[in-house]
Amino acid sequence: MAIEKLFYNTNAKTVIDVAQARGVIVLTAQLHGLEIAEYTPLQVKQSVVGYGRAEKKQVQEMMRIMLKFDEIPKPDDTADALAMAICHAHTSGSLVGKLKKYY
Repeated sequence: MAIEKLFYNTNAKTVIDVAQARGVIVLTAQLHGLEIAEYTPLQVKQSVVGYGRAEKKQVQEMMRIMLKFDEIPKPDDTADALAMAICHAHTSGSLVGKLKKYY
């Protein structure tokens, strides 16, 4: 399972809220025996666009092209999630072997 690496923002309340939600996700994954991989936004963008400081629109367009969609994925966060999954597939090696472990 791939998740975004938590980083500190200037808004402490936002960080606390995100950390709590992330904690629930990580705990649930571990309780189900899933391995967790963390990636920074820079790593994800580098993996799918080729440039770690790419704009959100570039990531969206690349997801449209790579996944052969007619339009960019909506809502905006959908492209981020798809990019994270593709980054994880590129980084973690063969997903086929890992899927056989679960199915």
